[in-house]
Amino acid sequence: MAVQGALPVAFGTVFPNGAFALGVEAITDFETKRPQLDKETGLPLWAVDVIDADPEARGKAKSVKVKIAAEHCPTLPDEVPGLPFRPIEFEAMAVMPYVDDSGRRPRVAYSLRARGVKAPGAAAGARRAPAKDAA
Repeated sequence: MAVQGALPVAFGTVFPNGAFALGVEAITDFETKRPQLDKETGLPLWAVDVIDADPEARGKAKSVKVKIAAEHCPTLPDEVPGLPFRPIEFEAMAVMPYVDDSGRRPRVAYSLRARGVKAPGAAAGARRAPAKDAA
């Protein structure tokens, strides 16, 4: 099969009107209560809670989580005065389709991943959010 794993996708394709971050949290394994690890890299997974800036987005599509594999918790860009949320962009995004069979009928759902988070318009790596110091 030619395509395996997550499909690379541009940030603007997923969030054409931009995105705002609410916060970041570690993803923990439900059974062990330990940090969940990325299957490819072995790094801990972090979830960035995101609000889609698309005014047409409704319901579950308005608020999503984007997973980032990183040794330390990603740091969000600085707050912008006058805005209630932090505007963000994700670097090296990918989408992983899967079948969600938790409801009455199975449906195709998508898991979003990224390699990093930055302020909108920042050059790749220029304002890449550094990991917090482990203390």
